[in-house]
Amino acid sequence: MDSIPVLTIDGPSGAGKGTVAQLLAHRLGYHLLDSGAVYRAAGLHSLNAGADLTDEQSVMASLQSMKAQFKPNPDGVQVLLNGVDVSLDLRTESTASAASKVAAMPHVRASLLDEQRCFRVAPGLVADGRDMGTKVFPDAHLKVFLSASPRVRAGRRAKQLKDKGIHVTLESLIQEIAARDERDSSREHSPLVAAHDALVIDSSDMAASEVVEQILTALQVEAG
Repeated sequence: MDSIPVLTIDGPSGAGKGTVAQLLAHRLGYHLLDSGAVYRAAGLHSLNAGADLTDEQSVMASLQSMKAQFKPNPDGVQVLLNGVDVSLDLRTESTASAASKVAAMPHVRASLLDEQRCFRVAPGLVADGRDMGTKVFPDAHLKVFLSASPRVRAGRRAKQLKDKGIHVTLESLIQEIAARDERDSSREHSPLVAAHDALVIDSSDMAASEVVEQILTALQVEAG
């Protein structure tokens, strides 16, 4: 398994990880892991099951009945929860908030670790998330930490939601992103931080294609 190359892309919500990861996976012919979808599935299932999202035991109990399937498609990944396609439901702000809360729970993270590592299959993997390079794939061949200003990230998120028919205000998104950043970066287990050996890229003023080219150049340097 260690011989199968992995490229990790970590960073906060709205930094452009998903788009960049998809483009890279396509360019390299690699598989794609959207780890956010894994945690969003867990958060959504916990919500639907009526779990107390402040109680780790309640969340863990609810996850016992979760049967999730992740199927790659042109848009990234199709997610089935107990046989029902919830791909669109995973993109709501309520699900994102629930995912951030359950992702802060160490036993939840441990229970989903093997699920994520199973995505590492030949010829290679592009993994996007919050702790891909620090926790899930610490031996990744290249680690990237992608950031952007909160307002830029909120604007990108608003456009994504609008394209899906979901309307929110920019200010409410900025507040939600700030709260999520605080939870993700301050949690005790697997906090959102750049790996010590990560390539840090601020994408605020960059197109996704420019970020991809910078990462591909770094890959060539690593290979050289």
